[in-house]
Amino acid sequence: MLFERVAVIGVGLIGGSFALALKQAGACAQVVGAGRNAENVRLAQERGILDSVAPDAVAAAHGADLVLIAAPVAQFAKIFREIAPVLGPKALVTDAGSTKRDVIAAARSSLGRKIAQFVPAHPIAGAEKSGAAAASAELFRGKRVILTPLAENTDSSVRKVDAAWSACGARITRMEPEAHDALLAAVSHLPHLLAFALVHEIAGRENSAELFSFAAGGFRDFTRIASSHPEMWRDICSANTDHLLIELSRFEKRLAKVRALLEQRDAAGLEKLFAEARAARDKWIHSS
Repeated sequence: MLFERVAVIGVGLIGGSFALALKQAGACAQVVGAGRNAENVRLAQERGILDSVAPDAVAAAHGADLVLIAAPVAQFAKIFREIAPVLGPKALVTDAGSTKRDVIAAARSSLGRKIAQFVPAHPIAGAEKSGAAAASAELFRGKRVILTPLAENTDSSVRKVDAAWSACGARITRMEPEAHDALLAAVSHLPHLLAFALVHEIAGRENSAELFSFAAGGFRDFTRIASSHPEMWRDICSANTDHLLIELSRFEKRLAKVRALLEQRDAAGLEKLFAEARAARDKWIHSS
C-alpha cells in the first residue's frame, strides 16, 4: 500500500478515475473527495469512488498522504493557497492539469516553502464525457502520464508520485514544463480548438438544423472532443495561448496550401497530401 489517505480535489473523469484505479490496485486505504458540484460528489460516493466526502479542499487535504488536484487549472492558485497550511511534512501533492507552466507558477506563489511537496503531472488520457459518472479504473491503463518534476523535489517524492500513477496502469514520461506545453499545444490543445470552432461555425448557420441532421460518422468523429468540458478548455487555452497561437499559425499556413491545391484543381497534389497523412496516422496508430 502506497498511501493511507488520498485526497481528490475535483472528482470528475480524471479525479474519479485516479481514485478508482488506486483502490483497484490496493494502493491506498481510503479516498476522501471534495468538489464544487455537490450532486457530482454524492454520485462519486455512491459509485464507490470516494470513501468519504469533505466539505472543501482544506478538509480533504487535512491529514492526507497524497493530494490530487484535478480541477480546472484556473482554480489551482486558490486551491494551493487554501491547502498549504494543512499539508503535513510528509504529504505529497500532484495534479492532472493539462498545462504546466501556469500550474507550477501558481504552486510556487501559493505553497511557499512547501513547494518541494508538489510533483506536477499530466495524464494524457480522457474522454469527451466529464464528471464522476464517466470515471473508470481503466482510464489510465497503458496511457502516458507526464511528470514535470521541480528542482526542489526530492528523488523519493518523485518516485512516490511516479508509483501512484504507475499503480493506475500508466506509462510514465518525464519532461520539462516548457517542452510539455509546446508539445501538448500541437497534439491536444489545437485539435480541441479546431473541433469547437467547426461545431460553432456550423451551429451559427441559418440551416444548422438541416446540416446537423445530415452529419454522419466523419463529422461525429472529427468533432467528438467538442463535447469536452468548456470551462476546462477555456482555462487550458488561456494558460497556453503563446504556444497555441504558434500552432494555429502553422495550421493556417498548411490550410492555405490545401486551399491552393483546391483552387488549382491539383488532384494529384491532393492525393499525395492525403496519402502522406494517412500513412503518418497509420504508423502512429500501429505503434501506439
